[in-house]
Amino acid sequence: MNYTRIVWAHLRKDLRLEWRTKDSLNGMLFFSLLVVVVFAMAFDPTAFPTIARQISGGLLGVAVLFSAMTALNQSWARELNNHVLDAHRLSPAPASALFVGKALANFIFVMVVELVLAPVFTLFYNLHPLGQPWKLLIILPLGTWALVVNGTFFAVLSLRTRNRETLLPLVLLPISMPALLGLIQATTAVLTGEFEPTLWIKVLVAYVIVFTTACVLLFDTVLVGD
Repeated sequence: MNYTRIVWAHLRKDLRLEWRTKDSLNGMLFFSLLVVVVFAMAFDPTAFPTIARQISGGLLGVAVLFSAMTALNQSWARELNNHVLDAHRLSPAPASALFVGKALANFIFVMVVELVLAPVFTLFYNLHPLGQPWKLLIILPLGTWALVVNGTFFAVLSLRTRNRETLLPLVLLPISMPALLGLIQATTAVLTGEFEPTLWIKVLVAYVIVFTTACVLLFDTVLVGD
């Protein structure tokens, strides 16, 4: 069987389910918009534009993290219905194709939320990037994928635990800290223009390569042993 076709089949299934229910998207939008609104109410960004630029990278990172957590907790739970996950174990299709399709679906969901957040951030925090805005087209996908690929992997590990909503953040946050730091610092560099984000982009690229490879190679063992 063609690997790409299997990945596309899993991706299309998840996209279709989310289009019908919108469970993950609604939750992600709620939490991410809540972060933006609450912090905008805490201080006046128009009165302190410099501070607004300095903290917006961190706020965006927190919003993306909340969005990813919501999507990850929902994605694998669907596979438990009607023993779908057990059917995947018996299938001759490579287990890594299921993982890649699921990770791509979560990545798309989080990126959709980020596209909604972009004009909201600009409006609430009166942001005018002083760096090179086009670099955000590299930074945001890299940072989002770095969080999503690990989250998708560890979400299946905590799938059958009693408190998976609590266990996933406890496992994911420490190991994703370099990626989250890279996302925040690189975004802040573009918004403030005070330093170049090149180093942090390299950190994100290295993180993505290492952990994507590890997750793909180890997922077969995790799925069978879950």
